[in-house]
Amino acid sequence: MKRAVLLSLCAATLLVSSCDFFRFLAGRPTSEEIETRRIEMERIQEEIRLQAELDSLEEVRQRMADSLAALETHLLDSLSQIKGTILNPSKLGGLYTTKLEARYSIIVGAFRTRSYAERKLNQCTAAGYTATIVSFRNGLLAISVCPSNSLNETVQKLRELRGNGICPKDGWILINE
Repeated sequence: MKRAVLLSLCAATLLVSSCDFFRFLAGRPTSEEIETRRIEMERIQEEIRLQAELDSLEEVRQRMADSLAALETHLLDSLSQIKGTILNPSKLGGLYTTKLEARYSIIVGAFRTRSYAERKLNQCTAAGYTATIVSFRNGLLAISVCPSNSLNETVQKLRELRGNGICPKDGWILINE
């Protein structure tokens, strides 16, 4: 009997002698609570890391937007210094009948006579460009090609058009505002 009691006491001691039992008795966190807290801390650290990445990406996006705005301003300033290169429709009395869809387009010719304008339109269309006749209130008929919402793209197209003979040296960029 002594032996059975002794074995029972040994088994009970082994069951309650774990660290978690003594931590529980002392009011300290158990290994399960410690693991839960560790996982929670890892999750919080991951959220902080992801938020830092998002903040960094947002900062880069803002810098790029600022750079693009500065570049567009610089391009507009440099283009406006070259006489006849940039024009707002309001300077010609505004648009009469044509509504332009894009913000920028290249004017490759301006005419008072409709037949001359149509001839230039056909020349541009035959060369593979999307061309339209833009009518101004002052009676001027302009041929618009390469509509775009990107000033940088429009400037590149203007250089290309001047190089292949479609656009004369006095061609300009029309800003649709």
